[in-house]
Amino acid sequence: MPELPEVESLRKSLIPFIVGQKIIKITVTKPKLVSDKGTKRVESETKVNQFISELEKEYIKSLERRAKNLILTTLSGKIILIHLKMTGQLVYKSKNPEEAGVHGGHPIALSEVEVPNKHSHIIFELEHGTLYFNDTRMFGYVLYFSDQESLDAENHFDKLGVEPFSESFSLDYFKKAMKGRKGNLKSLLLSQEVVVGLGNIYCDEVCFDSKILPTRSAETLSLSELTKMYYSTLKIMDLAVEAGGSSVANYLLGDGTKGNYAKQHKVYNRGGKKCLVCGTILKSQKLAGRTTVYCKVCQA
Repeated sequence: MPELPEVESLRKSLIPFIVGQKIIKITVTKPKLVSDKGTKRVESETKVNQFISELEKEYIKSLERRAKNLILTTLSGKIILIHLKMTGQLVYKSKNPEEAGVHGGHPIALSEVEVPNKHSHIIFELEHGTLYFNDTRMFGYVLYFSDQESLDAENHFDKLGVEPFSESFSLDYFKKAMKGRKGNLKSLLLSQEVVVGLGNIYCDEVCFDSKILPTRSAETLSLSELTKMYYSTLKIMDLAVEAGGSSVANYLLGDGTKGNYAKQHKVYNRGGKKCLVCGTILKSQKLAGRTTVYCKVCQA
C-alpha cells in the first residue's frame, strides 16, 4: 500500500491537470467501489445513482490529502474521497494528444497501452480530458459525500493523528501524545494514532535516524529521545516527499516514474546487510505483523 509521501506526490501531480475542470460525465462499472469502504461491501444502486447525479456538472475546486486518502472537493462543497489501497491507480488522459497526462499509483500493464480497460471501474469525463480510477483487485474506494459535515459524521478520520506537515504537529504535541503510550514503538507508529504517514518504510527509517530501537516500549522513551524522534520524523518525511516517495512496492508517481527515496533507505528492506553507519549486520524481525529492520549498535 502506498504511504503518505507517495500519495502526496501523486496529489501534487494531479492538481494542475484536473483542478478547475468541469465533470461532464461519470461512468461506474463496479458499484461496490462507490458503495462502501469495508472488506465486505454490498453494492448499492442508490449510492451509484447519487454518486453520478450529484457530481456530474460540478467543477473541481481542490485536491487535498488526509493520511493516505485523496480528497477532491467541488466548487459547491461536495466531496469525493479516494483511497488506492493495495492495487488502485489514477490515470488522467488529456484530449490534447500533445499534452502529457498523469499516470500514478500501482502500475497496471494494460493501462500503459489502453484506457479505459477492464480495470477502469470509475471514469470521470472532464472538459479537457478523462480521469480513470483503475483497480485490479478492487480493494480501493471512491466515495461521495454531500459536504464536509456529512464526511465528518462518518468519523472516517476519527482515529488518525495529526499530519506531519501541519502546524498541529509540534514538539509539544508529540511529547504529550506519546505520554503514557504502551506497546512497542513500531506498533504505535504504524497505528497512525499519534502522527499519520509513518507506514512500514518510514517507521524503520525514522527509528534509525533517531537512534531508537523500534522494539522499545513507547513508555520508556525519555524526553530527549522523543525530541530526537520528532525531528527525525520531520526530516525523513520531508526527504521522502521531495524524492517522490520510495515506490518500493511497484508504485508510480503522477508522471509514470518511480520515487527515488528508496536510494536513501538506511535500514528498510536491508535486513542481513551491513549497517551503512557502523558496518554491523542489520537485524530483521516481525513487529506488528510487519518485517522490521534495525541496527543493534546504532539504535538503543
